[in-house]
Amino acid sequence: MPFERLSPLDAGFLHVEDGVTHMHIGSVSIMEGPPPPYEAFRDRVASKLPMVRRYRQVVRRVPLDLGRPVWVDDPYFKIEYHIRHTALPSPGNEAQLQNLVGRVMAQQLDRDRPLWEMWMVEGLPSDRWAIISKVHHCMVDGVSGSELLGLILDPDPDHEADPPLPWTPDPPPADWELMVDAVAGTLSSPVEIGRMVQAQTRLPRRLVGLARETVGAVRATASAMREATTSSLNGPLGPHRRWVSAATTVAEVKHVRNRLGGSFNDVVLTVIAGGFRDVLIGRGDRTDLPVRSLVPVSVRPRDARGMAVGDGRMANQISASFVDLPVHLDDPVGRLNAIRTQMADLKDSKQALAGEVLSSLSGFAPPMLLALAGRLGTKIPQNMINTVTTNVPGPQVPLYAVGRRMLQVYPYVPLGIRMRIGVAIFSYDGNVTFGITGDYDGAPDIEVLGRGIERSMRELLSVEQPATEKVVVDLRGRRRVGSPEHA
Repeated sequence: MPFERLSPLDAGFLHVEDGVTHMHIGSVSIMEGPPPPYEAFRDRVASKLPMVRRYRQVVRRVPLDLGRPVWVDDPYFKIEYHIRHTALPSPGNEAQLQNLVGRVMAQQLDRDRPLWEMWMVEGLPSDRWAIISKVHHCMVDGVSGSELLGLILDPDPDHEADPPLPWTPDPPPADWELMVDAVAGTLSSPVEIGRMVQAQTRLPRRLVGLARETVGAVRATASAMREATTSSLNGPLGPHRRWVSAATTVAEVKHVRNRLGGSFNDVVLTVIAGGFRDVLIGRGDRTDLPVRSLVPVSVRPRDARGMAVGDGRMANQISASFVDLPVHLDDPVGRLNAIRTQMADLKDSKQALAGEVLSSLSGFAPPMLLALAGRLGTKIPQNMINTVTTNVPGPQVPLYAVGRRMLQVYPYVPLGIRMRIGVAIFSYDGNVTFGITGDYDGAPDIEVLGRGIERSMRELLSVEQPATEKVVVDLRGRRRVGSPEHA
């Protein structure tokens, strides 16, 4: 069959998009110079396209919305449309690049073409150049997005790219074929559901345990969403965007974690909370109310190292938790401890499972209702979630494009449902970078957040390790937290 149906979650990312909510993710890669010729860079990307067929496919709606949209090959694909070439005006600086990223990301991707763009940007200071990557969220989530980065780039600086291969697209399906397939899929769903239920009833204990776990997780999510907040972080969105960046290192985050406790993510969320505190104080806004963040969580299988395992698919495999950033605390260690406690409680409550279950249930909704719900979701006023914070681990080895080393990668996260600021975090080759997206009119001060994140990290690095939290080894060789005199 020459087409593949979008998953319910991927289709949802299409349905929520409108004139002010653009659902593409992206990144800004800073490359060592000098920049390669445009033709060499274009051919390098073209040589990788056979490994990511989705990059040469378009979304096709099923007539009358009888089924979810499908992916079909684009018979008019031209790589020159997707690989763009531009340069910063002299003298070329960080502020100009950030302004360009904001303008590029404010433009909605053309639904009649494959949903991605890549911009080659010359004119950066210190003989550098940049790659701005832009991909619709319906194609890929952040984790598999980092896998794509590994395909387009290469760990070997001297690797010669294969020449682009000729490509023959599959013929597009007729409307009647899409309708027949959608109706057949709908009619077969009850049979498949019955088969799965029958299989589960063979293991009643497992079924009961799963039911209890799911109910508990859904209750935890409902409880987290019950209390509303009031903040200037929420409000109507316009079509334009601002974007700024911040950075630290993996070594610095691990240093704080090892001295003060918590996980890698706990430290990252703590410095983000410090940055939001600076924003609210600068606006004269209240800091005694929680700043609630939607935190997407990958539910991809993981290997023994804890790394996400690719399964060859580019569909989204994410869930979500909700975290209250402790902006009311002035003490950076207090913020870290508050985050540690909260994240431990969230793990116990299985909020991420609830998000996964609710996402899965959307697959049983009639497609026309799913489309309607997605469109209405951006229209309903909400102040229960103030921001989105997404953290994606990237490759920890240097990567190269056309022989040029990628120095840093800064992520981009879209905005929606009246959230005027979003933060994305990406780790690569020893660096931890933050990409901060803001509504152009509703969040003109996002550079305060960027500076606040870096300031908060410096605060944590300057804190002396409490004597009561030293890691000691007792007489049996066991490591624990305590003071040396009690070892």
